[in-house]
Amino acid sequence: MTRLRISASLAAAAAALAALVVVGAVTAPVAQAQSATPAGRSDVPTLLIPDAVFDGTTDTLHQGWGVLVSGQRIAAAGPLSSLQVPANAQRVELKGTTLMPGMSDLHSHVLLHPYDETPWNDQVLRESLALRTARAVNHLKATLDAGFTMLRDLGTEGADYADVGLKEAVEQGIIPGPRLFVTTKAIVATGSYGPKGFGAEIGVPQGAEEADGVEGVTRVVRDQIGHGADWIKIYADYRWGPRGEARPTFTPIEWQAIVQTATSSGRPVVAHASTVEGMTRAILAGVEVIEHGDAATAEVFEMMKQRNVAFCPTLAATESTTRYRGWKKGVDADPAGITQKKRMFKTALASGVTICNGSDVGVFAHGTNALELELMVEYGMTPVQALKAATSVNARIMHRETEFGRVAPGLLADLVAVQGDPTKNITQLRQVKFVMKGGQIHRR
Repeated sequence: MTRLRISASLAAAAAALAALVVVGAVTAPVAQAQSATPAGRSDVPTLLIPDAVFDGTTDTLHQGWGVLVSGQRIAAAGPLSSLQVPANAQRVELKGTTLMPGMSDLHSHVLLHPYDETPWNDQVLRESLALRTARAVNHLKATLDAGFTMLRDLGTEGADYADVGLKEAVEQGIIPGPRLFVTTKAIVATGSYGPKGFGAEIGVPQGAEEADGVEGVTRVVRDQIGHGADWIKIYADYRWGPRGEARPTFTPIEWQAIVQTATSSGRPVVAHASTVEGMTRAILAGVEVIEHGDAATAEVFEMMKQRNVAFCPTLAATESTTRYRGWKKGVDADPAGITQKKRMFKTALASGVTICNGSDVGVFAHGTNALELELMVEYGMTPVQALKAATSVNARIMHRETEFGRVAPGLLADLVAVQGDPTKNITQLRQVKFVMKGGQIHRR
């Protein structure tokens, strides 16, 4: 029996790898076009000349700036007249655009696709690992095309450790995609997650990894780290109450073991949480980010602010799933879930808690990640606040502020140019004209 299980696992892994290679072969011309040297980029410096620059931190655009890129990094940024440009530098004119740091999305699921295409249950139970991995390759390219140069992926939803393989494929230049930070399977309390609704005698695969008890959660956290997790994601609550309502999952003692185990290895913990009690337990245990937060109160946000816990509201997921159920935005009245989400977001803004950009993309189409930023503005943020959330704020939350998220010398040249001025009109983020990642032009 053990041999059979191992063989099945190896077969699934081989199928997924085969799919990745096939899709990688399809996109090979793109990769080859980007590889002017063995290092994957041109040795010639590049001078980018947009109409204006949003640097990721200041409220106003810099007019008349240029950005000089050498190798993977930004060599200089400032007024064109003050830049010392090498004679051999190639000049890239980006007329009519605003150049800004590459955007990031801290709540993605690259191995999911929109639920109005295929329900979540069917994706987990009916789609093969090879199929899901192949589709994810396209998702990554669409995301990078849209100007998002970094993703934190918060769970493979039944696709085992495929996110780790995708991350490696991007890093090795096999496929195009954003920088990936992964959580592998994510962790749920035994009996709380899904798919559900099957006979007790049927062993149904789960969309996350089950664990319970101090010994159990410690082992699972360590195992996911060993398989390549950059962050650990925990479901602090889920819809497993006696009436199907969201209720807390892990106990405070289990939470303590989870966070202590993860942080001792240098991995932060992020929590799916929508109830006050679920959020409270996670915050007190030492998580770094709360996701969703539908029922959050002013008191919860104050606790998060005091403990330096960031908040990821995932507005786009709520709007998308509500739309799938028949809601017509702008025509129908807001249903209770949308009204609650809007009220919660205004409370978060008023509290001063750090708000990141994370959309739960995968619930809706990859490459349309900017929907979250549009909703953040619609719900009360200024466009500049939203832009910072997607650049410098997200970089700080990821502990990578010295690597990306700003237009500044020494940082990685992850840069995007959009038509017009996104500080005035956030929808301009959909008009991407240029994408550079690590000094390598991806889209022009």
